[in-house]
Amino acid sequence: MDRSAFAALRHRNFRLLWGGQMLSMAGSMMQNAALLWHVATLVEPERRGLALGMVGLVRVLPILVLSLVSGVVADAFDRRRLMLVTQVGMAACALALAALEFAGVRLLAPVYVLAALSAAFGTFDGPARQSLVPTLVPRETLPNAVTLMAILFQVASVAGPALGGVVIATAGVAWCYLVNALSFGCVIAALLAMRDVPEPPREERAPVSWAAAREGLSFVFRTPIIRSTMLLDFFATFFASATALLPMVATDVLGVGPAGYGLLSAAPSVGALLAGLVMAPLADRIRRRGAVLLWAVAAYGAATVAFGFARELAWAFLWLAVTGAADNVSMVLRNVIRQLATPDRMRGRMTSVNMIFFMGGPQLGELEAGLVAQWRGVVASVVSGGVACMLAVGWIAARDPVLRRYRREDAIAPEPGA
Repeated sequence: MDRSAFAALRHRNFRLLWGGQMLSMAGSMMQNAALLWHVATLVEPERRGLALGMVGLVRVLPILVLSLVSGVVADAFDRRRLMLVTQVGMAACALALAALEFAGVRLLAPVYVLAALSAAFGTFDGPARQSLVPTLVPRETLPNAVTLMAILFQVASVAGPALGGVVIATAGVAWCYLVNALSFGCVIAALLAMRDVPEPPREERAPVSWAAAREGLSFVFRTPIIRSTMLLDFFATFFASATALLPMVATDVLGVGPAGYGLLSAAPSVGALLAGLVMAPLADRIRRRGAVLLWAVAAYGAATVAFGFARELAWAFLWLAVTGAADNVSMVLRNVIRQLATPDRMRGRMTSVNMIFFMGGPQLGELEAGLVAQWRGVVASVVSGGVACMLAVGWIAARDPVLRRYRREDAIAPEPGA
């Protein structure tokens, strides 16, 4: 087995997707930071907590409504072509946001609508992309591919918000949106350049039907290791979504401007990138995957608490970096466990159900964090969220011994067509 840190990049189609996503994801991370800053500038200071929390709500509604459909679509159609459609759709939303800001429109409603529409396209993009990756590399290289995709995400998350802070301060929010719109062209070009991408036989493709969606739900909830990792993901991200409040932390607690906000936004990704570089050659060698996963999420909650008490930019940056490192370890292990436990014909539906947990958790968590911040203040919101995250980890560890005891040797190898 090839255990080098970049084994998956030796496969041309994966290398194309990885490179295209690197640039596009940086643009998306820039836009995410710009969107929160944009919303914060459109309301009075006393309403910012609720307004920022609403960003999470408008993003999560399309996920809740469309996720099951998106998984069936990813298992029914060519995943590469589906991604071409979603990438064009998200680029159009970014262009529309840029047009609004260039035109000087000072209304929240159209910003929320475009954020929701972009999330809707993303709801279809996620299952297609995550289901495509295992078909681009051999099975034994999948842990490395998952880790490299996580590194990609973190590199982009470091570059995107940091550059976004500079662009906001020097050129304005609209330019962040415009750069993101252009960055989607990198993924589109990569997808068009792929050759000989394996496709499941037509007889194994899921029909676009409610029965196919129910089959995906049944598979997830009757597979204990998948079910427990999704629950862990949801509760952790729901309670510890401190990033939605970063504009308030930057201005009200730490007293820093857009550049400091950009640094704080990038801090989790700095830690995650360092953790990812360590994980790349080691992901397939971790034996007690369940226990390491639980400890990583507990560390994520503890670091969130420490961040809540930070009063200097350096300490806030450090603890946010620790949250990113812990989250990266958790994300890699979760994805490896789930992908290896799922047959290819079910991957789109498994991923779509996971989106409800993986994306629904943080988006609803942003709303929860905003409401608590509005009620008790930003510090109370961050600290209480971190404590609740650690309590949730303890509860899941106690109720799901299958996760606590899960080892590398327990990976399920689905039979072809199973």
